[in-house]
Amino acid sequence: MLEQEVKELIIDVLQLEDITTADIDSGAPLFVEGLGLDSIDALELGVALQKRYGISLSADSEDTRRHFASVRALAALIEANRKK
Repeated sequence: MLEQEVKELIIDVLQLEDITTADIDSGAPLFVEGLGLDSIDALELGVALQKRYGISLSADSEDTRRHFASVRALAALIEANRKK
């Protein structure tokens, strides 16, 4: 399942050793609340998404903020790009 893949990517890329995929709620925020990621985490995750899925995101875009809202939102973005 794509959401599971995204959770694994987040854990691997950000080296979240104390967190398992079961600990990440697909609908929970990734930043501030939820996982509590920061802008550097977002940058690293963006690079990983580009490498793995060929998705290019603009750092200042409102769309990017929306896509990074949760695991579910990232999975939807990847799915939408696969269909193109």
